[in-house]
Amino acid sequence: MPPTQPPLSTILSPLICGTATFNNQYNPDAFAVPTNAIIQRALELDVRAFDTSPYYGPSETLLGTALNTTHVKSHFPRSSYRILTKVGRIGGSEFDYSPEWVRYSIQRSLQRLHTSYLDVVYCHDVEFVTPVEVLAAITELRRIRDEEGTVKYIGISGYPVPLLCELAELVLKETGEPLDAVMSYANFTLQNTTLQSKGLDRLRRAGVGVVPNASPLGMGLLRSVGVPVGGKGDFHPAPMELRNKILETSNYIKNQGEKIEVVSIRWALERWAREGATVGGIGGIGVSVMGVSNLSELEETMRVWNSVLDGLPVPGRKVEKEKQSWSLERRKNIDALANGVWDILGNLKDYTWASPDAGYVNIRVIKGVIDEVAPLPETKDTPGKVSRL
Repeated sequence: MPPTQPPLSTILSPLICGTATFNNQYNPDAFAVPTNAIIQRALELDVRAFDTSPYYGPSETLLGTALNTTHVKSHFPRSSYRILTKVGRIGGSEFDYSPEWVRYSIQRSLQRLHTSYLDVVYCHDVEFVTPVEVLAAITELRRIRDEEGTVKYIGISGYPVPLLCELAELVLKETGEPLDAVMSYANFTLQNTTLQSKGLDRLRRAGVGVVPNASPLGMGLLRSVGVPVGGKGDFHPAPMELRNKILETSNYIKNQGEKIEVVSIRWALERWAREGATVGGIGGIGVSVMGVSNLSELEETMRVWNSVLDGLPVPGRKVEKEKQSWSLERRKNIDALANGVWDILGNLKDYTWASPDAGYVNIRVIKGVIDEVAPLPETKDTPGKVSRL
């Protein structure tokens, strides 16, 4: 990391709005999602970071459009929020980590997002390529960071926690510089806590700055209505045995007068805010990534998040004693429900599915062949190349 650049943990807010939901995988029609309204309202509610990817269908374009409205530009300058995106994953079984593709992907993301720089760029789903390919992509991203200034911080994302740890350790060993961020998804939930039990200490020792926990609902597994079925059908990798157990836990929670979605979100946000604090964001709070598909989900998420913060010793945050007491009591109730859920799950507690599936083959044979690179858009709110902020 350039010596003039502050650690990512000091500038990344602990709640990130994930936009994988701006995609036909989670919704039948991504363009029917009120993306402009969601992003504007998120900013008004003090959300200051947005996660996306070229792999998420129209997500980058929709997010860029939402951030480029007259209202947002006039009330929230680019320097007031962070954009996190990814490189390398093109399709379900298509990956390209070559330097040529990384350069192209960065330029395309800049154009789609109407920005002159990207705060964080992850190598997307690293388990689908070789460690050599990951190192090559990291090297190119760091070159772009140092020579062009269009990328500020660099990390990796993926599912298998042990592999994420191995790669973080490898990057530190081979380059002498740790990763700024490692993001895992569906690995710190009410059903599966392997990010904490098997990953946290190793990632910290590898010098990783921030470890965001994405998808606290386990890609929609922890829902009373079952896994999401979007325009691409049932994509969820959870086996039927696990799905049936989740349905059983959902009924158990319902009989206690609660909803599995609410309990799962509250538990994951609160526990990771504390468990992930040593690799957290601003205020020493563990970073979570939450995706929503409508304004009511956003409002509910923010209500829960603010209540979680009421029960934490957040520097500079003043909380009424009544709200603090309610938050702490709510924590006890949620923890009791979690223990009941774990009893029902039995040996499926901490179950993880294979990623990639057995027999996976990358269908992209020729890599890095690009006819045209998207031009860098002009933006007025652009920090100078020297700044790195």
